[in-house]
Amino acid sequence: MTEAGSNARSTGGCRCGAVRYEVDRPVQAAICHCEDCRRSSGAPMVGWMGVAATSFRVTKGEARAWSSNGQAHRHFCATCGTGLYYLNEALISGIVDVQIATLDDPTAVSPDIQVQVAERLPWAAHIHQLPVFDRYPD
Repeated sequence: MTEAGSNARSTGGCRCGAVRYEVDRPVQAAICHCEDCRRSSGAPMVGWMGVAATSFRVTKGEARAWSSNGQAHRHFCATCGTGLYYLNEALISGIVDVQIATLDDPTAVSPDIQVQVAERLPWAAHIHQLPVFDRYPD
C-alpha cells in the first residue's frame, strides 16, 4: 500500500485483536470532518481509506454493525468498541471505507484530501498552529 502499483495486502484490526482484516491498496484516502464521524468516533476527525469491496476481507472475528439511517453501516468491535469500517452502497457503491488508524501500519496510507469541511469544527482549521510536544508537557 505504500506504492501506487503495489499489490501487497495490508492487515489491521481492533484494539483488543478480536476482529482482524486484510485489504489491498486504497483507491482514495481522506480525512472526514462530518458530524456523524465525530459522534461515532469521539474524535474531531477520522482518517478513512476507501478500498474496493472485493479486496476487503475480515480474517478473524466478526464486527458488529450499527446504522442510524438504514443506508450507512458503521462496523466496530463489540468487545473493545474500536471503529473499523463503513459501508454505504447508496453513497459509495463497491467501496469499503476503512479507518486508517486501525491498520497495523497506519503510516502506510496518507490522506490526500479533506472531506465534509463544511462540518469541520472551527478550531480544527487551525490545529497546525497549536504548540506541539513529543510527549505531555511538563
